[in-house]
Amino acid sequence: MSSFLLRHAEVDGSRVDVRIEEGLIAMVGPPGEVPSADVVIDCAGGALLPGLHDHHLHLLAMAAAAESVDVSSGLDDSVRAAHAQSLPGAAIRAVHYDEVRDGPLDRWRLDALAPGRAVRVQHRSGALWVLSSVALEQIEAADAGVPDAREFATGESAAVEAGIERDHLGRPTGRLFRLDEWLGHRLPERLPDGTPARAAPPDLATVGRRLASYGVTGVTDCTPAAVTSYFDPLVDAVRSGALPLTVWITGGPELSEAQAPLPLRRGPVKLLMTDHALPSLDQVRQELGRAHRAGRAVAVHCVSRAGLLLALAAWHEVGSIPGDRIEHASVTPLEALPSLQELSLTVVTQPAFIAARGDGYLAAVEAADIPDLYRCASLQEAGVPVGGSTDAPFGPDDPWYAMQAAMERRAASGAPVGSDRGLAPATALQLFLGPPERPGGPPRRITPGAPADLCLLDVPLDTALHQPSSEHVVATFAGGKRTYTA
Repeated sequence: MSSFLLRHAEVDGSRVDVRIEEGLIAMVGPPGEVPSADVVIDCAGGALLPGLHDHHLHLLAMAAAAESVDVSSGLDDSVRAAHAQSLPGAAIRAVHYDEVRDGPLDRWRLDALAPGRAVRVQHRSGALWVLSSVALEQIEAADAGVPDAREFATGESAAVEAGIERDHLGRPTGRLFRLDEWLGHRLPERLPDGTPARAAPPDLATVGRRLASYGVTGVTDCTPAAVTSYFDPLVDAVRSGALPLTVWITGGPELSEAQAPLPLRRGPVKLLMTDHALPSLDQVRQELGRAHRAGRAVAVHCVSRAGLLLALAAWHEVGSIPGDRIEHASVTPLEALPSLQELSLTVVTQPAFIAARGDGYLAAVEAADIPDLYRCASLQEAGVPVGGSTDAPFGPDDPWYAMQAAMERRAASGAPVGSDRGLAPATALQLFLGPPERPGGPPRRITPGAPADLCLLDVPLDTALHQPSSEHVVATFAGGKRTYTA
């Protein structure tokens, strides 16, 4: 492994030289007093930061989304064009459907847009898939006319039945809620003519390069997988260097007792407060208790007021442990802040949604909830640690975009969103500098002996934070290896 000397880097406001050796920061000292190295880089006063950590995203979904049809410019035209350009029998996988922009979507609308073709469209949130009639037939969920949902879900759990939406005649509408893993297992291996129906394994190397270009050196994959084999592609990609990151994983409650497959690292257990079918208080208590008994913290997905209050009620009965956290906290009423602080919970949120989706929120979210959207400053003022994330691919994947959104708190139209004030630039950056196991904790520092996970900018920090942009990133080091050069 090559050693590096980073000359004249700005660290904590001062110009220093930094030597990287054997994957660690070996020395930090005044310019000219640090020994040379195999590779010498003149930073010219550019800021050197700890590598950014995205505390909540979905790596495999990012790779799949990159290979899918993006309907964000208009669903009807995008699906029609994909249908016209696709080979006969080939399925269409589309992403970024938004009901506010695109209107209601069901199997019959997809059938009209792409007649006779299997089409799967994912909602921008990742919580919903909409399938055409052919796609429903392929997974044997398109029986017509029988109103009893159990007739269509033989051998499947009640959760699956609840996730398949049906009309008043009992017919599947094509709308499947929170059934990603179930859907993946039921997709056909081959088309009727014998050609493979499933895509090749997603290209995680492209995801790795993109994240490295932002200065990201670590991520927490918050997919609630039920089996450890789900993570096999991530294991292979980290070992091969395709994902030049430290990857922490969650997994669902089924994996509470499981170890993370090396070299992945084990994070909290992911629990879902699904809005289409909220669990009972007893169910939440049981899942919290199961994770805690296994020595695991929990990361609870809460995007509605009801989901958050349900989770807090369960925590008040079961108790919390260090590392317990709320994911998203999309709607957080002020009256919930004392409970968050009392329970010592952390919030991992996505300020980029304010900029990317703010106008849709202002149009569609209940008026009473708009002041409570994606809080940051009020949480911190109440003593609640806040970590930053992108939720990619369900939100913009660039942490610098999220920082700017946290500072400005405005929709694309310029309209303010929520009642919180914007964060100071340095505070917005710190959302992505907390330790992976402690989002919102004290920012990691560039000190001798620390891992050489670093992000080098082309300008001093104050200049970069005046208008945060990943375009300022000129080099990224992960584990002492250079993973990106502008």
